[in-house]
Amino acid sequence: MSTNLISLLLLLSTTATATAITTTAPSDITALKAIKSSINPSTILSYTCLHSWDFTSDPCKPPHVTHFLCGLSCSGNRVTQLTFDTAGYSGTLPSLVSQLTQLITIDLSDNKFHGPIPNSLFSLPNLQTLILGSNSFSGVIPLAISNLKKLQTLDISHNSMSGSLPNSLTQLTELTRLDLSFNKLTGPIPNLPKHLIQLALKGNLLSGYLQKQAFTDSTQLEVVELSENSLAGTIPGWFFITPSLQQVNLANNSFTGVEILNPVNKHSNLVAVNLGFNKLAGYLPANFSAYPMLAALTLSYNKLIGRIPWEYSKLSRVFLDGNFLIGLPPKEFFSRRISISGSLGDNCLKSCPVSSELCLKSQKPWSICQKAYRGKLKPNF
Repeated sequence: MSTNLISLLLLLSTTATATAITTTAPSDITALKAIKSSINPSTILSYTCLHSWDFTSDPCKPPHVTHFLCGLSCSGNRVTQLTFDTAGYSGTLPSLVSQLTQLITIDLSDNKFHGPIPNSLFSLPNLQTLILGSNSFSGVIPLAISNLKKLQTLDISHNSMSGSLPNSLTQLTELTRLDLSFNKLTGPIPNLPKHLIQLALKGNLLSGYLQKQAFTDSTQLEVVELSENSLAGTIPGWFFITPSLQQVNLANNSFTGVEILNPVNKHSNLVAVNLGFNKLAGYLPANFSAYPMLAALTLSYNKLIGRIPWEYSKLSRVFLDGNFLIGLPPKEFFSRRISISGSLGDNCLKSCPVSSELCLKSQKPWSICQKAYRGKLKPNF
């Protein structure tokens, strides 16, 4: 082989190798540097992901032996994921995060980020997953959130977000999971995204009634978690016939009534309902038990009166404690052929057998029961 041919092959080999070397986009490097510099250095400990971010090395160039060991992922020369470890990083999120235009996932959960979420973040065109839960972010959820057209998961739970929920949420047409629980959000529930499957807004300051308009387009909802708010009024019958609904938790609100449409949808997938710790009054709705898949029903600590319908013995978990229910509990509750867990205590029941786990809580004193029934309760109730 001639010397000239060998030289040519070496040149081609060197050129191919140089072409294969990954060089992270300069705009991405600038953004990554800004993110690290916005975090208190004292919270970047030696064993954490961010400690390995040393910009003398290229972030997207493998192999990552000593630098950029974790915290980000790349596709080619662009950063596609920011997935921080739960190391207690304390700092803010800089506006330059918007330069990471190929980001698909951001997960900064379980740290100590604070301050507002920069508006520029909501301009990321490819973002599918945004998880900022369990930090100390504050401020309002901006209308610009509607720009995240590809977003599928949004979790900003356990922060200090305030203000009302924007109606622009309906424009998140790919969103399937929304969790804004345990913030300081106020106002009514807005119209919800069309393809939403899981909705969690518990532990806020939401108020108003359940409006049909808000849920009309969300026919794929399976899980609704609205507990620990200030929602009021009657829980309407249409709510329970949402086609895909499986689990409902409306506990710890100020609901005063519940409506069950008759006949019940025989194709319902409803499995568990929790309406405990509200202000529900009147008689127990017997047709709750007509939902074919319903297994767990909680109506604890309301203002319910009357007798326990025998139909409730079809359920496997029944919590009715803390009401003003009277009469003998259905014998089916204590049948050896049926296994029912829950509680019937702290009512006005007659002969609730203390040998049963269902009756571990004692019944209310006669005087309190009489007051609840305005003195019309007879001794043989």
